[in-house]
Amino acid sequence: MSKKQIKKADIHEDLEGFDIKINKFGQLQTNFNIEKLNTFLNKNVEDKKLQGNSEEE
Repeated sequence: MSKKQIKKADIHEDLEGFDIKINKFGQLQTNFNIEKLNTFLNKNVEDKKLQGNSEEE
């Protein structure tokens, strides 16, 4: 039998080198600053919870 090859995921160029792991206590460990990740997500991901709220306000 041959070994399965793991394919690397396509990632955004701003997150090049990003690595995240979960330790034995269930805590996330990453090699990026959390503020840098939050800034990236705020800029590139639309928050579904905020859709349509402008009509209710």
